[in-house]
Amino acid sequence: MEDLIDKLATLPGIGKKTAARLALHILRTSSDDAQALARSILRVKERIGLCRICFNIAEGELCSICSNSQRDHSLVCVVEEPSDLMAIEQTGAFKGLYHVLHGAIAPLDGVGPQELKIAELMDRLQNGGVAEVILATNPTVEGDATSLYLAKVIKPLGITVTRIAQGIPAGGDIEYVDSKTMTRSLEGRREV
Repeated sequence: MEDLIDKLATLPGIGKKTAARLALHILRTSSDDAQALARSILRVKERIGLCRICFNIAEGELCSICSNSQRDHSLVCVVEEPSDLMAIEQTGAFKGLYHVLHGAIAPLDGVGPQELKIAELMDRLQNGGVAEVILATNPTVEGDATSLYLAKVIKPLGITVTRIAQGIPAGGDIEYVDSKTMTRSLEGRREV
């Protein structure tokens, strides 16, 4: 049990207590359910990789987005992680393509542009056909640094570079918004 708890605790967002609860749950489930879980994990490791174009998760050479001819190939949205791409896709509002960096520039953690999929993005953009790059990195110090860096290296290519809007969430109350978010909301205002 300790070994299972230790392995589960290595998952992101799972501490020792949650890992222990999961281990106990697995212990209580039927052997068939436990084997199905194990098979599912192994299948993901065997069959899922990264798309050769955008570096999203894919069950083959290309992900379902890059292989979709109905998408706008002149529009590329740059995100930090596949989970960010999934969140944007869930809205149904974006019909272009993506590029997943697999992280953000974080010098204090030893993560520079070389550790991300930035060189691959630049190769992709230099091949032509992209009119606009939307920077959809997280509104953190690392995400902002990554966006600034990308804007600096992409603009000389003559491609329009935009950043997603940041500010007060829909349905939010102004009185509960932190000062940084309020500042960004005021700076990002647009005419109505």
